[in-house]
Amino acid sequence: MPEQAETLYQAVGGADALSRLSRTFYALVLADPVLAPVFADFTPTHIEHVAVWLAEVFGGPDRFTTELGGHQALLVVHQGLAITEQQRLRWMELMTTAVERELPPDELLRRRVMEYFDWGTRIARDVSAEPVGQDLGSPGPTPRWGWHGLE
Repeated sequence: MPEQAETLYQAVGGADALSRLSRTFYALVLADPVLAPVFADFTPTHIEHVAVWLAEVFGGPDRFTTELGGHQALLVVHQGLAITEQQRLRWMELMTTAVERELPPDELLRRRVMEYFDWGTRIARDVSAEPVGQDLGSPGPTPRWGWHGLE
């Protein structure tokens, strides 16, 4: 039996795998009539920023915190988007497709990754109901998600 990687970041295949996952996912999103309107202001750099965020969350380098503003910056970009539960669920469906295409065929790994996305999309939905500029308080450091969930 192979030894389990220490972090989800290692298990998914590192930065390259997360970049592929992000590219595959956003290709699906931008073609989707339910989600494309949420991403009206989408830029290609968004794909790389998401991959950097996921790398940090899954136990890789802390580049999102040190270079892109950390947890607070991530939350702020969701303000005012008014994400609906239907959009959140569609996001999860498309991410499931991307995970199946791009991540190793390890059931536990995929389940843990999708648990993070379920948790994170609920937060994004809730924050998206806040008006742009609303003080969100301090969310604390970038969360870390591992083999047992939120660490």
